[in-house]
Amino acid sequence: MEHQVKDQLPSRLASPPLDGLRVIDASTVYAGPLAAMFLGDFGAEVLKIEHPLGDPARTHGFRKNGQGLWWKVISRNKLAITLKLSSPEGQKMMKRLIAEHDVLVENFRPGVLERWNLGPEELHRVNPGLVMLRVTGFGQFGPYARRRAFGTLAEAMTGFAHLTGEANGPPTLPPFGLADGVAGMAGALAVMMALRKRDESGKGQVIDLALIDPLLTLLGPHPTVYDQLGIVQTRMGNRSSNNAPRNTYCTRDGTWVAISASAISVAERVMRVVGHPEVIDEPWFASAGERVKHAELLDGYVASWIGARDFDEVMRTFDEAGAALAPIYDISQVMSDPQFRARESITTVEDEDLGPLAMQNLIFRLSESPGSIRFSGRKLGQDNEPIFLDRLGLSREEYEAMREEGVI
Repeated sequence: MEHQVKDQLPSRLASPPLDGLRVIDASTVYAGPLAAMFLGDFGAEVLKIEHPLGDPARTHGFRKNGQGLWWKVISRNKLAITLKLSSPEGQKMMKRLIAEHDVLVENFRPGVLERWNLGPEELHRVNPGLVMLRVTGFGQFGPYARRRAFGTLAEAMTGFAHLTGEANGPPTLPPFGLADGVAGMAGALAVMMALRKRDESGKGQVIDLALIDPLLTLLGPHPTVYDQLGIVQTRMGNRSSNNAPRNTYCTRDGTWVAISASAISVAERVMRVVGHPEVIDEPWFASAGERVKHAELLDGYVASWIGARDFDEVMRTFDEAGAALAPIYDISQVMSDPQFRARESITTVEDEDLGPLAMQNLIFRLSESPGSIRFSGRKLGQDNEPIFLDRLGLSREEYEAMREEGVI
């Protein structure tokens, strides 16, 4: 089993940073699985435990030949076994696995693992050094703790949707799992902090990660602004409350571009490019906050200039001036852009079901200990036999009995 997994590592990868770390991913759908995916990308051995019926994420989104394409990405670098944790035999097997793993990622509602005799107190008796990442919608305590929640609810309740959309339009939700993705990155970071502390103390700990918290943090100073000024910020479309000009604009040949002028020097260059250097001398122009109050005027100048020219001229002129502009891409353009191609931001993984499979590459690059995508998401229970028979040492009879009882 060990030999089979290590053979899939690229030859250039001598020692990924998390080599030797063992992670159990008992979570479902997105936030928890993403946290485990990030750890697996950098060398951790991740054991994905699913209910015998499978993670719902297997059936989410687009499919090809019966294979869930999002599953292939989110479960990359993960061995796949099945185990019914609500059964006594499943709980027994889980504790045996916990004894030899460093990290557990789970997203059951508060109280569920405790009801199954798999709560932190019990698991730390089995393995005192275990780091336990508990991902829920609202956290482990508080009046909403036991509510069922998904990322969409976090995007609604944190104020994200309230701020997103046109000023005269409805609140807008993102067309992808934003809250889950942000929480997944935060979860991986939290695990590494807890492991660093374990290096000192030898003790594991419990990480309480609520979907509402990381996204709320990324929304900026809204709580502070409300606390100090009583201002409730509202939707502004593609404009910003922090700087201007900042918007999307359409060129004469129908290409949409985006501009941001957070720095005063960039704002000055933009106004020179679009033929209105006179506004630079206005007393309000030097302040980003004051420019926001004149966003209608600035946007009019920029939109008029860009709308009278084709994309190639717009891009070339802004680039030569050192002003900040970028085309608004769809995914086909992302995958053909020379910058993304040079960085290999999209890589190709050989999938046992679909052959060559394009997906996002590692989220960042380490110069001395790079990670890798060793394989894509696997079949349900694909690694049951090597884990239960070889690693845990069950007999064939014990293994078949668990299958017949629906434990795996």
